Amino acid sequence: MAGELNGRQVAILAADGVERVELEQPRRALDDAGARTEVLSIHDGEIQARNNDLEDAGTFSVDRLVGAASVDEYDALLLPGGTVNPDQLRMQPAAVEFVRSFVESGKPVASICHGPWNFVEADVARGRRLTSFPSIRTDLRNAGAEVVDEEVVTDGNITTSRSPDDLPAFCDRIVQEFARAARAAGAGGRA
Repeated sequence: MAGELNGRQVAILAADGVERVELEQPRRALDDAGARTEVLSIHDGEIQARNNDLEDAGTFSVDRLVGAASVDEYDALLLPGGTVNPDQLRMQPAAVEFVRSFVESGKPVASICHGPWNFVEADVARGRRLTSFPSIRTDLRNAGAEVVDEEVVTDGNITTSRSPDDLPAFCDRIVQEFARAARAAGAGGRA
């Protein structure tokens, strides 16, 4: 996978309560494929990571505030889960607008576990085939999504996955989807 994403800039939108492995493993896969990743959040400094939502799992440094970022600066977006993380993001208008604008741009967006909750608040789930952690599937259905129980699902520019158990398949798929979008955009342009 090395080099497939050379020169591609990927935003990772996360807040306190992010599930550590759901940010760390996809970020490593993207970095290994040559992407440059930046953590965007709703506050500066560091965000608190968790293991299984309950255990402290260290921190991640925030590169930029989401309110100061533009979709035009990035080729793809990653939305990791953890229960608290997307719940915090969905309460911040700048984060909701960033997700909505990213999906509407046609650029690839990937989300795992509770991360698809962001699609509900951004009103971009309607008509999409998505998967997620079981506890938010009713919310996705109520927002108009077709919800399936599969390890990884791609519908248009959105890729979703169920849980940390699916990380190997999710990481492989997002590198493929982000690389496919990069090829489609051409060597000199953004996705």
